[in-house]
Amino acid sequence: MTRPMFELPARDYRAFIFDCDGTLVDNMPLHQRAWVQALRAHGATFEFGWELFMSRAGMAIERTVEELNLQFSLNMDPPRVAADQRRHYEELMHGVEPIHEVVAFARSKAGRHPLSVASGGERSIVLRTLRTIDALELFPVVVVAADVARGKPAPDMFLLAAEKMGVPPQDCLVFEDAQLGIEAAHSAGMGAVLVKSQRA
Repeated sequence: MTRPMFELPARDYRAFIFDCDGTLVDNMPLHQRAWVQALRAHGATFEFGWELFMSRAGMAIERTVEELNLQFSLNMDPPRVAADQRRHYEELMHGVEPIHEVVAFARSKAGRHPLSVASGGERSIVLRTLRTIDALELFPVVVVAADVARGKPAPDMFLLAAEKMGVPPQDCLVFEDAQLGIEAAHSAGMGAVLVKSQRA
């Protein structure tokens, strides 16, 4: 018997907000590969393993580099590392697949409830990713890190998504695969569903 990827809360919600990478799309291994290539090219002296990678999941790319510099006493250039990570990911992203259970849930709510995406990624890549899995039309609202002053785990992206959907935060349910995103949802006063990792 296949284990469900997420468990819905008992109460009803009026609107639904979805993270993109690792939640709607099974692309986290591709992102990790892109990170490893970019970090290696910029002199990283540590192994960017799965656990370390997932501990930063949902965080804006430049901020991730800043945090890694602090953690490992390095001086990598955040914009340059971020640009290389995005370039490597775009070379790999033809292989992305939807996370069918989550996308099917979104489709079941489309047209009857407001839906949005709130992602720490770059807008052009998020939109391309959603198009690749034929899901862009489900989400009239797409919020990315560049739209807010603070990325996850701050609640800003989720609060902006709720505002754009016209729904109070307490009536929104967030789908996330990363702990930073779950923290952001709780900080926003929203419900949260953890989408279990494909690798768990």
